[in-house]
Amino acid sequence: MTTGDLVNIHPTELKFPFELKKQSSCSMQLTNKTTTHCVAFKVKTTNPRKYCVRPNTGVVLPGDSCNVTVTMQAQKEAPLDMQCKDKFLVQTVVVSDGTSSKEVLAEMFNKEAGRVIEDFKLRVVYIPANPPSPVPEGSEEGNSPMASLNEIGSQTASLFDDVSRTFEETNEKSSEAWSMISKLTEEKTSATQQSQKLRLELEMLRKESSKKQSGGHSLVLMLLVGLLGCVIGYILNRM
Repeated sequence: MTTGDLVNIHPTELKFPFELKKQSSCSMQLTNKTTTHCVAFKVKTTNPRKYCVRPNTGVVLPGDSCNVTVTMQAQKEAPLDMQCKDKFLVQTVVVSDGTSSKEVLAEMFNKEAGRVIEDFKLRVVYIPANPPSPVPEGSEEGNSPMASLNEIGSQTASLFDDVSRTFEETNEKSSEAWSMISKLTEEKTSATQQSQKLRLELEMLRKESSKKQSGGHSLVLMLLVGLLGCVIGYILNRM
């Protein structure tokens, strides 16, 4: 806080969050320390094209305060090392009761005999618009670097266990799949053998039927052929 006989000004520096091609604003507060006098103020800057001050003049009643907003225009490039040479000057003077903000003139702040003018110089400071998050210290946050390493080790071990478990489950499923394939292969082989056996028996029956011309044998042969077809169809459907 900057203080004089008439006013207090807070803060002592104008800090602007700096980001290229974007406007930035900050504010300061003027407080009238007196209990009997109205105080007029005027805000000046060394770079008026760069900044907009609202209000740049005004009157503060006894014991009252006034907020002043300073807006920096969007900048196309950043200064070297983020250092700014711009400065602001706040001038204050006692005025008569009933003086309005519109009646505050530049001549009121001319230093003349019998007139007390207070000057306050404020410098401009740029701060990063998005500062990096500070790294918490172990003593303050309760987490030491060793604790962080232990946490990372635990996470790594947990990840390794998950991978191992997944690998084991995959191996079990693979074993079950191979067992099923082996079983189906055996059933297919057995069915093929039975099919070949039935075909041989059918061929023998055909040869015997060709030697015998009786109708009874022909009927038996047809029944056997039909039965054999059903059996073969049933076996092939299971495969």
